[in-house]
Amino acid sequence: MSQTPIRAALIGTGGIAGSHLRAVQALSERIRLVAAVDIDPARVQSFCATHAIPTAYTDVTAMLAQEQPQIVHLCTPPGTHANLSIQCLEAGAWVLCEKPLCASLAEMDRIEAAEQRTGNYCSSVFQYRFGSAGQHLKRLITEGALGRLLVATSLTVWHRTDAYYAVPWRGKWATELGGVTMNHAIHAIDFLLWLVGEWREVRAMMGTLNHTIDVEDVSMASIRFASGAMASITNSVNSPREESYMRFDFQNATIELTHLYSYSNANWRYTPLKGAVDESAVAQWQPMVEIPSTHTAQLAALLDAYAQGVRPPVSGPDVRGTLEFLASLYKSAMHGTPVVRGSITPEDPFYHRMNGPGDQGWQQRL
Repeated sequence: MSQTPIRAALIGTGGIAGSHLRAVQALSERIRLVAAVDIDPARVQSFCATHAIPTAYTDVTAMLAQEQPQIVHLCTPPGTHANLSIQCLEAGAWVLCEKPLCASLAEMDRIEAAEQRTGNYCSSVFQYRFGSAGQHLKRLITEGALGRLLVATSLTVWHRTDAYYAVPWRGKWATELGGVTMNHAIHAIDFLLWLVGEWREVRAMMGTLNHTIDVEDVSMASIRFASGAMASITNSVNSPREESYMRFDFQNATIELTHLYSYSNANWRYTPLKGAVDESAVAQWQPMVEIPSTHTAQLAALLDAYAQGVRPPVSGPDVRGTLEFLASLYKSAMHGTPVVRGSITPEDPFYHRMNGPGDQGWQQRL
């Protein structure tokens, strides 16, 4: 006997909403959109008419009261995420929120407190974790099948135009919450941290090299992990040939990933150590299934957790470490000093804002 699909709503009908819509459509036997919300009446009405969503709203409070969704897809500008997530949690819904989940560790405290009050959960969109090849690599790392991880590299080198930053909320700390690090490279950063494990120290630089914006358009960092492994990351929105690239050098193999915004199994390359004792590891590398790293894969995992009544992936402590790393990277870049994990406490301005004291003097201090 089939179950009634979960009632879902979508808040924000801009470009990223399409990824959430396609995920719901792909899982239509398990979930259905009953409403969408946007502050622009014409846009939300057009969105609902085009995609056969029953009801359009311009007010979140009215939608939550009337529709009582079980899951809310949050696709609004970053500066609104924390308050809207908490409002949805308190209305009885679970939340799947676009990145970045919130502005700071202090806002993460508020979200986690709301989870404890309500018994509902808020998950951040980090779909790279859910592709079959990424899941497979995580298992191999956990099992030690490739030997110890020694060195990792991550490049998020994309291109964004001045027209992109002409959107009023972009390019500002208060509304975009950060620059290339927080809003573009965040996917690869989270994926790297999830794969490699606990990080211990970060040393970073950043700058605004090519756009008239308040936030950074380039950042670079070196990371030391608890395991002893070391990694470097380079992030840019000034790169005419766009690419997302990750490389993991283990004792017995190199694993590489080359793609742009989403990967499949075919985007990965495995190179075994020449003369390795057990070259059967080549066969071990091949993932047995094909699941691209899409919103659909993450939504399926969220629905599984909802059905079981357990905390979903990429929520609470599972996402907090990424936020702490971002705050530490920004502090290191702005102060020109290494930052160790755990050193940013509630007394530190970087606990409350990714740009710490909140002034723009960092651009001149670099």
